[in-house]
Amino acid sequence: MPSTATATQPTTDKEFYRIGEVSRLTSLKPFVLRYWETEFPMLEPVKGPNGHRLYRPEDVELVLRIKRLLYDEGFTIAGARRHLREQGGMSESEPTAGTSPTGSTAAENGGAAQMLSRKMLLDMRDSLRAFLTLLERK
Repeated sequence: MPSTATATQPTTDKEFYRIGEVSRLTSLKPFVLRYWETEFPMLEPVKGPNGHRLYRPEDVELVLRIKRLLYDEGFTIAGARRHLREQGGMSESEPTAGTSPTGSTAAENGGAAQMLSRKMLLDMRDSLRAFLTLLERK
């Protein structure tokens, strides 16, 4: 897919993009972008003085990540939201999946391994449901 390489990065180094520009960059309709703003709390373009949405480059990258999760990887909206929340919420100072906030491992913590497995299973369930929906449409 040669178009994917150009669609993953904004074409210019602008500080802000209007919704029409983001629509063209991502090949998504403006109403889809507005809907995603309601479904993904981390997608919050700033509003200009005239009330127009102004997307920062990181917002455009997030839109492209959401698009990849939903369209390419088959996530549901809830599954993509959960995936982004788990991926985006982690920083270097936060514990990794195998450790608890106190630094103990999942084996020492007991329930942490079960919680991680449950999250993975829920994500897998959401993905399989989305895949089944795609198959039923054909």
